[in-house]
Amino acid sequence: MKYFAIVLICIITFASCDSSKSVVEQDTEAVAEATNDTVRIANDELEYEILIIDPGFNNWLVTQQPRGYYGQEFLERKNIQFVAEWNRRVMNWQLFDINLYQQEINYQFNIDYGYEVNYMLYNYFIYFQQRYNQNFPGNRGNLIRG
Repeated sequence: MKYFAIVLICIITFASCDSSKSVVEQDTEAVAEATNDTVRIANDELEYEILIIDPGFNNWLVTQQPRGYYGQEFLERKNIQFVAEWNRRVMNWQLFDINLYQQEINYQFNIDYGYEVNYMLYNYFIYFQQRYNQNFPGNRGNLIRG
């Protein structure tokens, strides 16, 4: 059976402050669980998951444009650019901080992961660039806001 793992982002930074546990349901294809600043989005049919472990991401996300503001095609195009840059930085560990870029992202460009996955991945890339003072090609400065 083919297994497509979209991403396993494990960026381990400083221990986060104790936060409340909650579960957030999105659409029928993807469910995001938020527990102690860990976001998990999974789809058992396509056998993929996204894990975002980064203190502060959930609080930051609620200050951004709501779901539906960007179209899925826009999010997919941006994610293709950002994933390519991320993976380039993982492979060039001599030039980029190995603590930030630990693992490649397996994002298959020909698979429709749905809106929720693309929305969360896109926003994580924006958050990551802002928090760690990184700049990916294709990012417009007006998209990064605090």
